[in-house]
Amino acid sequence: ERAPVEAAVRDNAKRLAAEAALGAADSARQRAEGEASAAAAARAETVMALAAAREPMEVARAARDKLAAEAAALAAMIATHDSERWPPVIDRLSVAPGYETALGAALGEDLLAAADEGAPRHWRNLPATAPVPALPGLAEPLSRHVKGPAVLARRLGQIGVVADDATGRALAPLLIQGQRLVSRAGALWRWDGFTTAAGAPTAGAERLSQRNRHAVLARELGEAEANFQSLDAALGRSRAAERSASERDEGARQTLAAAYREADRARQALAEAQARAAQLDGRLAALIETAAAIEANLAETEHENSASVAERAALPDLAQARGRQGELKAELAEKRSRLIECRSADDRLSREAEARRQRVIAIADERASWRERAEAASRQLDALAERKRAVAQEIERLVRRPGEITEQRRALAELIERASQGRRAAADRLAEAENALADANRALKTAEAGLAAARESRVRAEGIVAQAAEASEILVARVRERLECAPEEALAVAELDPGDEMPGREQIEMRIQRLIRERENIGPVNLRAEAEANELETQLSGLQNERSDLVNAIARLRQGISSLNREGRERLLAAFEVVNKNFGELFVRLFGGGRAYLSLTENEDPLEAGLEIMGSPPGKRLQLMSLLSGGEQALTALALLFAVFLANPAPICVLDEVDAPLDDANVDRFCTLIEELGRSSATRFLVITHHRMTMARMDRLFGVTMAERGVSQLVSVDLQQADGLRATA
Repeated sequence: ERAPVEAAVRDNAKRLAAEAALGAADSARQRAEGEASAAAAARAETVMALAAAREPMEVARAARDKLAAEAAALAAMIATHDSERWPPVIDRLSVAPGYETALGAALGEDLLAAADEGAPRHWRNLPATAPVPALPGLAEPLSRHVKGPAVLARRLGQIGVVADDATGRALAPLLIQGQRLVSRAGALWRWDGFTTAAGAPTAGAERLSQRNRHAVLARELGEAEANFQSLDAALGRSRAAERSASERDEGARQTLAAAYREADRARQALAEAQARAAQLDGRLAALIETAAAIEANLAETEHENSASVAERAALPDLAQARGRQGELKAELAEKRSRLIECRSADDRLSREAEARRQRVIAIADERASWRERAEAASRQLDALAERKRAVAQEIERLVRRPGEITEQRRALAELIERASQGRRAAADRLAEAENALADANRALKTAEAGLAAARESRVRAEGIVAQAAEASEILVARVRERLECAPEEALAVAELDPGDEMPGREQIEMRIQRLIRERENIGPVNLRAEAEANELETQLSGLQNERSDLVNAIARLRQGISSLNREGRERLLAAFEVVNKNFGELFVRLFGGGRAYLSLTENEDPLEAGLEIMGSPPGKRLQLMSLLSGGEQALTALALLFAVFLANPAPICVLDEVDAPLDDANVDRFCTLIEELGRSSATRFLVITHHRMTMARMDRLFGVTMAERGVSQLVSVDLQQADGLRATA
């Protein structure tokens, strides 16, 4: 086998050809990398521009959608009011901004009366009184700030607006019959003594504020729409530039990928050739080693064969040895059983002797213990007698102690008085010394701060000077290196007039970088350009065919995506309408009134739009769910949860602690809703709760009790059966 392997090792033509192909592929790869880098840089610039244009557009979109949602809500509320049979007089008023609260406080519920005499509650037109009673003091007639029908002329003419509460309280006693004063904050003083503090809410003020706010929102919405359109147009231009740069970048990437694939094929061919050569070298070495091992094994086998023949001739007779072995085994078993019996008897006698020895030792220890207890009792008696004598002596000493304490107290009082006088004198001296020390410390800190500031200024100035000098040297070196002239000759080399305005530094650096990239992209002269051009044309034709296939596949894919999106939008809108209808009905049932709805925001496409939850509990204006209180948010969330559930009901619904943030009244509404849903559908509700009202309204209760410590037991109660038993009892 060695002859053909040695011939294959000497033949290395394939490896040389693979090395040449790898060199050519590496050159093509380097050129493709340069083109891809330039395209990637251009695409990065367009992406940054697109990101910079997208952010203000999204901000403008969010502002426009927010204004549009608020305007739509206000328009819906205003339209609801306008649809009444007898529109109230408030809808015909025009109030100056800031005076809505004052008008609401002054007229109150009277604003909700109609101007039509056919209405049950209406304003009737009466002639003006002559002369018109004047308002007291600095009160300004409210009619100057309110424009409306003539039926309100008498009322508005006798309502005065004061600047603040103090002025209102001062002028209130001067009011005549029928007059009243209001402040812009909503405080009211009436001629008969009736007074209302500022801040009391009124339906009229709320409706006037809504109308004024709707007018302001209309103007702001127009401005926001114009701003959004301009930013959207700028974003469209940025997207077009980004798509163009992306196409160029994609082409460069494909070229680079093709170069990488070619280089990988060449590298793989070279690796295969090298692996083949290494395999042949290893095969040749293995053959040589195997031949030597075979010769050594042959010699060793012949030697072992001779030794085995000699050992076989010298072996004794085995039958006689096996008979002798059986006799020895029987004798060994008999002696082993005798040994076990002797060991058992010896162990029993040893245990009995040890037990007797331990008993003797225990008796001796007990005698010594009783002897020690007798001696301890004698010592205790002596100690008690000694303590009795000591107690008698202590009683005699304590009898004499009150007099000694009186003398010591008198002497201590004198010492305390003298020490107090010395302490006061020392405290005065200490205060003077501390004041002097504080003044000295302040002066020292001021001087140290000035010194530190001066040192920092000096170090900062030295650093700036050194940095400027270093930068100047670097600039001089760069000018001499790149322009091969002194800095003073740079203007002449650049063919610039010293009197003209110099271009900006950033503009010059960008131009330099662009020229450097253009020079590097040109690269060296390629002598294989024609052959490479033919290869590239072949590759280009193949890539064009592949591109046409990809374009067709992309078109089919986009068509499929479009159909899926269209079907998804239809299903989403249908489900949204069902959920929105259920949400509005459940909100009214849970709150006992009010109004709520869902709206898609931030995008015209339903698949990419956000969701806003608008709610208006009874007595409150329409607002976002996040602006409601905690209990109202919980009820609104429950309404949305059940709205989605009713759109696609399930056999079982598990609710875990959903009534925790609710008060008793809302818990009762929640339980009523669950009972109605349970009766109207086939759904069984499993409610996990700790609320007593919720547990009382359920059909069956399940709980865990611990009858014994560490032993838990499941307990269930059928409340319906319990009610039946109680009724029969």
